[in-house]
Amino acid sequence: MKDISRNLTMLFDFYELTMSNGYFENGMQDKIVYFDVFYRNNPDNGGFAIAAGLQQVVEYVKALHFDEDDIAYLRSKGCFSEKFLEFLKDFRFTGDIWAIPEGTVVFPGEPLMIVRGKTIEAQFIETYVLMMMNHQSMIATKAARLTRAAKGRAISEFGSRRAHGADAAILGARAAYIGGVGSTACAIADEVYGVPAVGTMAHSWVQMFDTEYEAFETYCKTYPNNATLLVDTYNVLESGIPNAIKAFNAILKPLGITKCGIRIDSGDITYLTKKVRKMLDDAGWTECRIVISNALDEYLIRELIRQGACVDAFGVGERLITSKSDPVFGGVYKLCAVENENGKIIPKIKISENVGKITTPHFKKIYRLRGRDTGKAEADLLCVWDETIDDTKPLEIFDPHHTWKRKTLENFKAEELLVPIFKNGELVYDLPTITEIRRHCEEEIAGMWDEVRRFSNPHNYYVDLSQKLWDIKHDMLKAKGIYKE
Repeated sequence: MKDISRNLTMLFDFYELTMSNGYFENGMQDKIVYFDVFYRNNPDNGGFAIAAGLQQVVEYVKALHFDEDDIAYLRSKGCFSEKFLEFLKDFRFTGDIWAIPEGTVVFPGEPLMIVRGKTIEAQFIETYVLMMMNHQSMIATKAARLTRAAKGRAISEFGSRRAHGADAAILGARAAYIGGVGSTACAIADEVYGVPAVGTMAHSWVQMFDTEYEAFETYCKTYPNNATLLVDTYNVLESGIPNAIKAFNAILKPLGITKCGIRIDSGDITYLTKKVRKMLDDAGWTECRIVISNALDEYLIRELIRQGACVDAFGVGERLITSKSDPVFGGVYKLCAVENENGKIIPKIKISENVGKITTPHFKKIYRLRGRDTGKAEADLLCVWDETIDDTKPLEIFDPHHTWKRKTLENFKAEELLVPIFKNGELVYDLPTITEIRRHCEEEIAGMWDEVRRFSNPHNYYVDLSQKLWDIKHDMLKAKGIYKE
């Protein structure tokens, strides 16, 4: 695998430096803290999201260090003590990280990652963790929506030239593959991450030749086993398809090749594909695939299929690689607990007039509760770290906002979602291959009820709090004067 690693230790917000210097100067650098990474709303008002970006976080944490140029830059700012700069020369991450594996279906309010470590170590990684997990979770979630809309038809990610920079293109292709997209036009994403790269021709290829037929004939000669012809440079029905059929007959048919394709990038897709399918079938090219592109999203794909468009595969560009309809995932990194001198965990809470920004305190774990008979997820349960769910007994769960809404689960299986990634700064997690992550994502989505998978007005999947955790949060809010009895 090609190595494109860089030292990105300094890729953080400047306030993380000023706070860290402040912690150091006040003797707080060794205090143990806990941070949650979570998000508040599902993209596109969907029923769930897909976790992604963990591999890049792992690579970043492993490589954390300040080199001489970094130290010189920080010294030039004139606001950091020399003792702090000396401390940074030997800086490494020595803490613990737990995370939900990539490809897992996730929901608002639950920690996708928990970071436990010394104050400065935990503070420094905030920006990069959020950047990676926000971006890739956003793209993987969009890809999962597109894949479901396509109903088994292939989708290729075509968006590199619309991406917000090189990393967005490469990692966007990776995330799209995790979410279910089958291939990418981004060659380096294949070289680095193994996302299958595909591609045929642009309109410029057709324009380079004196005639459209000559362009198609030449392409079929050059790539007889992968001949997909772009037929809308001039006129799809009057010249594109007739010339494609002529080229297929002249070049592929004598070779015994029956598999080929055409691509349409403009026009009334439903009308054109129905006409094109008949023309190809009448000419004996029943195995010729029809690929379409042109500013597609999950709603357009779903509507095209509903209208009976004859499409075998879709190429999706800007609306996937930028998640154009909802381009901000909104993950946050919030302090949830600290340890005192005796190692006791003290919960911390953030309170806001915006109720949606009130955090859930304490060091936590997450259980996914699945029906043993259906295999479907019924709810997620946030617990305090030392709680254990006995799934051999009935369990009453309740809506943490409307506590009178209660349900007793029986015949269920409780699965812990967070797994150890780093322990005392050492990687203890075997990173899965991208193929394994993609397969896990497929299984995760299949494990959700259809009502949760709806694009519009999906069923509200509950992320409940255990009674113990709810009591802790409620008592902290009362102590702050939020609730009065």
